[in-house]
Amino acid sequence: MTFPKQGAATAGRITEVTRRRLREGLCRLCGPVPAGRMEFLEPQHTFWSGALPETDFLARLYDLDELPSRDPRFTTAFQDIVQHRVANDDDEEDWVFHDSRFGLVDNDEALLRFLAEMLHPAVRTDPGEVERLHTFLNSVLVHDGYELVQVDAVSGAPIFDYHQIGSGVPGAMRNLIFAAVGPKPEIVLDDAVNNDLRIIRNQQNCLVYDRPLAAHGLTWTELTAWWSDRQGLAGRPQREVWRSLYQRLDQSLGDNNAERRVLRTYAERYGRLGPGIAALIPQVYLHYDPYTAGQRRAPGPLSRQRMDFLLLLPHRARVVIECDGKQHYADPDGRADPRRYAAMVADDRDLRLKGYEVYRFGGAELTDDHAAQHLLNAFFDRLDQRYHQ
Repeated sequence: MTFPKQGAATAGRITEVTRRRLREGLCRLCGPVPAGRMEFLEPQHTFWSGALPETDFLARLYDLDELPSRDPRFTTAFQDIVQHRVANDDDEEDWVFHDSRFGLVDNDEALLRFLAEMLHPAVRTDPGEVERLHTFLNSVLVHDGYELVQVDAVSGAPIFDYHQIGSGVPGAMRNLIFAAVGPKPEIVLDDAVNNDLRIIRNQQNCLVYDRPLAAHGLTWTELTAWWSDRQGLAGRPQREVWRSLYQRLDQSLGDNNAERRVLRTYAERYGRLGPGIAALIPQVYLHYDPYTAGQRRAPGPLSRQRMDFLLLLPHRARVVIECDGKQHYADPDGRADPRRYAAMVADDRDLRLKGYEVYRFGGAELTDDHAAQHLLNAFFDRLDQRYHQ
């Protein structure tokens, strides 16, 4: 299963009114610019290609040698851009927004990726300029349901991508604590200002992924590389490292056969589709209550502390997979417990409002190995279709 893109821009969602506002607003921000002379611009000046020549900027997004020329004297887009923007300077400053070759006229995704690239640190490095431009772009895009959000950073400078408002989980991943076994880890705030956690006891009982989350989410490739460094397995065959990681993840499932079937079925997809697929992460802490149930005199404020499985996908999408046994809807004696079920439903609502997607499997669906494998593969195929635009 691959997740190259989530929440891809719906064609036609961005109106002509918005496109015109963007063009006119950028003209006001930019003012007249000598084409091909970006090296002479004042530092505070804003232009769509930033500090790069227009051809260099466009080459980050398009193959200019594959796109055709509009001028019959030339063969490629690169040649006619150089002729009309560098040699002669006889095109308008905002020519690219009207040029159908680049899709900015009628392709929402092309336009959004173009705007996000305008903010890239390779294009402009002045934080004030980036902030001013970012604020302007979002003030226009919001009317059609989009925003540009930070998804990564390089040398402290933000990298942006587009995001459909109302989808995905706001904010950046800070603490991924998962695959817990044995006694609960004891966690303190090592730096409350920066939200830095430190495990002071039972650290060996859980895993903590401590690397930045890339814009495309978290793949098996990245999780395996992290595991290799953590365990000192550098130089070992990737398949051997993967098996070691899989065994540790499987250990966290205890005697839960339903969850084990989910992990095993997904791992088989890794064998077929390769390590670039999204990592299926088991037993992820969602909330953390430092006290055990026995230490509390009353029920704790955080009912669901762990998610059975989590997928971290592109554009900050997070998919939760839960396997429901009797404990989700019945009391210890096996009698239906409406209050227990209501608490679970309330937790799901809260998660969805935060931007998570929640998918539940009843334990009875996963009892038969063959039927469960067919069911889960069909589910993961459809999930792949949902995020593969």
